[in-house]
Amino acid sequence: MLERILQLPVFLIFIMIALLSMYIPAIHALSQEAFHVARSFFYSATLGLMLCALIGVALSGRPSHSNALEHLLALFAVFAVLPVILAVPFYEALRTTSFVNAYFEMVSSITTTGATLFPDHTRLPDSLHLWRGMVAWFGGLLMWIAAAAILAPLNLGGFEVTTSAEPGQGGLRRFDMRAASPGQRLIRAAKLFFPIYAGLTATLWFCLILSGDTPLQSLMHAMATLSTSGISGSGGIEESTNAVAAEFLIFVFLLFALSRLTFSTDTITGKTRGLHEDAEFRIGIILVLGVPFLLFMRHWLGAFEVNEEDNIWLGLKALWGGMFTVLSFLTTTGFVSSEWSGAQDWSGLATPGLILMGLALMGGGVATTAGGVKLLRVFTLYLNGLREMQKLIHPSSVSGKGAGNRRIRRQGAYTAWIFFMLFAMSLAVVTLALTGFGASFADALIMSVAALSTTGPLLDVAAPEQILLTELSTGAKLCFAAATVLGRLETLAIIALLTPDLWRR
Repeated sequence: MLERILQLPVFLIFIMIALLSMYIPAIHALSQEAFHVARSFFYSATLGLMLCALIGVALSGRPSHSNALEHLLALFAVFAVLPVILAVPFYEALRTTSFVNAYFEMVSSITTTGATLFPDHTRLPDSLHLWRGMVAWFGGLLMWIAAAAILAPLNLGGFEVTTSAEPGQGGLRRFDMRAASPGQRLIRAAKLFFPIYAGLTATLWFCLILSGDTPLQSLMHAMATLSTSGISGSGGIEESTNAVAAEFLIFVFLLFALSRLTFSTDTITGKTRGLHEDAEFRIGIILVLGVPFLLFMRHWLGAFEVNEEDNIWLGLKALWGGMFTVLSFLTTTGFVSSEWSGAQDWSGLATPGLILMGLALMGGGVATTAGGVKLLRVFTLYLNGLREMQKLIHPSSVSGKGAGNRRIRRQGAYTAWIFFMLFAMSLAVVTLALTGFGASFADALIMSVAALSTTGPLLDVAAPEQILLTELSTGAKLCFAAATVLGRLETLAIIALLTPDLWRR
């Protein structure tokens, strides 16, 4: 039975998994006696599974054509088409919103963007908050799996700058993924990463409960941390009972979004001596420590004379608020520390939106749940710039990669620059499109950065005033949703879907 199901088209399997997961919020709503919400999820799941069963029977006699193109198309369909199905119970349960708004909410969740049309969290029942968090959590798990099974063999998603893209260097370390069929790669990756992903989430959930949060609030924040979606059912991490303790726990688990080496070496070729030699993790730590320190030192550099803030305890709290918020936005999660306002007062920067936007654009590690340009591409461009400056002084010099940089391919800087230019062009196009739908230029720019970097909470903190997506037109909402899909799947993957070579595989 299971073998027959696995022979079905990949996208149909993803739909069935999504439909089965609808029973969880249905049970939760039933326990809270929210019978209409429970019926909405139960009926949507049951009818959807019946329809999938009929489609599966119709396709059972046909030969399976499993190839890289099918799985890349299925990954695109998960982010663009599957939210239509996910939005059905959300729309039916809420009854006070349009289907476009429900679709937007599901796209934002499954791409781990976390932007919402419902800033007042009390408007949604707890079961709908749970559904949003679950969709984002499954979206993050999908990126872990797809990175090894789909993107790495095609040299996409950041792998185009690594040595795995070199001729003859395609073997993956943990298991030979290229030797297997695309379907076998997905199954092997799912078996490998699901226990790790679920185990980390359960561990953080348990720790957050011990810190004093409610079980539902702890689960929401745990799923939002591992998926880097920043989705909360209570207004944010700062609303936790013991905010500093919860922030410390989340801070530790956010480190998994800085580098894939924190949880796996499946996509790394060559020898690695440990996490301390990983370029992405080192850059992330430097930013997490360096940016808050500069904000901390600005208190004295700017000669701020505020007696209330001029003591070491408030300074340390401001430093912690800066560290947590910087890591949160660097990993494109978007949680704001309860001490962030103190960090702003200490540094004298009322709205450091450009700093947070820059961190979100830089993003986290390759093949993690974080979005953005990715730290490995930034590091590759840095090495290339450093090498060009060396050649200005010694034009005939020959430079080796060094032991710590052997993960980067010979033409890594070239491909990283191509991606950076495509990202900049996408940012310009999305900004122009949003201004065409009536948004101001400043708001359109922030929304574009938030969408392409999959950092929805930027809309709340990057501008002097909160940007309300509910005030956008339908066209602007759909444009924002399309930009989140583009940011999640990345421009190179979209272009790869249009190349003739891939269609001939």
